[in-house]
Amino acid sequence: MTNRAAAFLGFVFWAAPSIAQAPLDRGILAKIQDEATRNSQAAPVFEMLTVNIGPRLTASPAHKRAAEWVRDRLASYGIENARLEPWKFGRGWSLEKITVEMIEPRYLPLIGYADGWSPSTTGEIVAAPVLAGDKSPEELDRMRDQLKGAIVLTQPMMTNFVHKDRPQPSDPNYVALSAGYATGIGRARATGPTPAQRAAKIYADAGAGVLLKPSIGEHGTVFVTGRDLGPGSVASITLAAEHYNMIVRMLEHKIPVKLRVGLETKFYDQDGGNAYNVLAELPGSDPALRDEVVMIGGHLDSWHTGVGATDNADGATTMVEAIRILKAINAHPRRTVRIALWGGEEQGLLGSHAWVQQHLEGPANAGARSKFDVYFNIDNGTGDIYGWFLQNNEAAKPIFDAWLEPLKQHGARRNVIEPVGATDHLSFVDAGLPGFNPIQDYVDYDVRTHHTNMDTVERVDVNEIRQAAATVAWFAYNAAMSDQKIPRPVSK
Repeated sequence: MTNRAAAFLGFVFWAAPSIAQAPLDRGILAKIQDEATRNSQAAPVFEMLTVNIGPRLTASPAHKRAAEWVRDRLASYGIENARLEPWKFGRGWSLEKITVEMIEPRYLPLIGYADGWSPSTTGEIVAAPVLAGDKSPEELDRMRDQLKGAIVLTQPMMTNFVHKDRPQPSDPNYVALSAGYATGIGRARATGPTPAQRAAKIYADAGAGVLLKPSIGEHGTVFVTGRDLGPGSVASITLAAEHYNMIVRMLEHKIPVKLRVGLETKFYDQDGGNAYNVLAELPGSDPALRDEVVMIGGHLDSWHTGVGATDNADGATTMVEAIRILKAINAHPRRTVRIALWGGEEQGLLGSHAWVQQHLEGPANAGARSKFDVYFNIDNGTGDIYGWFLQNNEAAKPIFDAWLEPLKQHGARRNVIEPVGATDHLSFVDAGLPGFNPIQDYVDYDVRTHHTNMDTVERVDVNEIRQAAATVAWFAYNAAMSDQKIPRPVSK
């Protein structure tokens, strides 16, 4: 999940009169829940993505393998036109080998992971580390001779750990908008080079050997992301904070320290810089409405240290299972139901944005935009779906509340009117279309699994994926059957 700021906060929503709701088809709901329970395919899909394939960094061979496998799986269910759609991303990357050890004053293997798209080191570097700590770019510039070929500790000791998960919006005592701290809502965009960007250029120009920094996690939890800084950038590794802090304390106490660091990585650009989205459809049955589209989706890519179980193999599995359920019970929705599994979400919603830009934005896509109904995304958390963030769409609230009501006996709680950011529904919201993300469980999500080496299979209960898939199938079915589309946002 990306930290992109929530540009949708400036939206106001059409104050439409209440839309008359057709009676809910509880017979279909019973079929959905029975199929989700008795014939679930959630486990084999989830296990393929996590156990067999593992981490799925955008544009890596593993991500393409996952995309191809999901495409073929959807086709095997009878979901039509299962395909990969390419979009320009840039170089893929994989970690081939890492060595990060303290060898003096005693031996200790260190917990550390290469940042995504880090280049390799020039062989193994054995040296005393240089502590740059909290030095300004101007101070670093005066240290160029010390930085050449060096193992550089780029930060001071880590003291500001992530200690808590975001609040649960479905709780009765939830304070409105208090979950926003974890989703990038309201963060200002920087203008001009930041001090960190200036420092990165100095390290590259000085020919530093490798950059080390501490994670914000505790207890060996290492938060790792990264981006392609292009040719000439410096190898970079994130260490477990406790190990990083141990080294800094030794240096502060004038204890000589020597480290051994080596990094081998590989870049991929033979596919023309393409990454891929996976799409497929369950065609609509009503001649008057079948060209209109209800869309469900989530991101298939992950970071590279764990196996991307909670972020977002469970979500991708949920959506694959939801559309399988609708096909299996012969639901025959009036509108077309389309599934999309995105690449590039972790780098800034890139895959969903590329797709929306190509298919829905601008004058050339006015017809497709007019026939687009709603997008249901899944990301941010794991487990049961408790309700939905409604993106301040007051006109949609009675519709969503009515659809959620019969699910309360199966774990649902309530919808909340507030928006949530940081994931692929924003690509649709930014295009003026209804896009929503559910409320799920956040226990240990922000402190333990989100973008970390601990995002593993142990963090997910596959039985909860079944509930989530049934919920998505129910909402997609009702949207596809309704006489009217979900009300749209209108920009100020």
